[in-house]
Amino acid sequence: MEIKSKPTLYWSLLKCKDWNFYIASTSKGLVFVGSQNNPFEELFEWANNRFPGSPLVEDDEKLEPYVEEITQYLEGKRKTFTVPFEYVGTQFQLAVWNALCEIPYGQTKTYSDIANDINNPAAVRAVGAAIGANPALIAVPCHRVIGKNGSLTGYRGGLIMKTLLLDLEKRSSPNNE
Repeated sequence: MEIKSKPTLYWSLLKCKDWNFYIASTSKGLVFVGSQNNPFEELFEWANNRFPGSPLVEDDEKLEPYVEEITQYLEGKRKTFTVPFEYVGTQFQLAVWNALCEIPYGQTKTYSDIANDINNPAAVRAVGAAIGANPALIAVPCHRVIGKNGSLTGYRGGLIMKTLLLDLEKRSSPNNE
């Protein structure tokens, strides 16, 4: 019987202007980006659900590449991410999260669009649930998904954070220069 070791989760607090949130990675890639100004408990609870028993180790140096790219994004200097990710979810969630990463910077899609993108047009509600389970806010841009009528809908980071991210992208988008 093979005993799988539990991966270490490395974390850091990212601070950039008015933005403060916890991020975490394994040795393979980014696994978590928290909500703006939420306490450490958000990361702790997520880690206990997704990686039960894995140690949480603060390591600013190991998280530096992730902090750097997310900071560049928040400063309007980066539109895509090149750091590795380690997605932990179902096959359906992975398909949805990959589809989210295909939404161009400064643009939005609806839940129906994402369902169509993954060739499952009847799965609009399941797409919404998968988006709600996205652990890596900002980097996996679920903030770019809006309601069919153009309204801003639920977001783990809250609608204020979603609005700020969409406004940032609108200001930094080449279409608006």
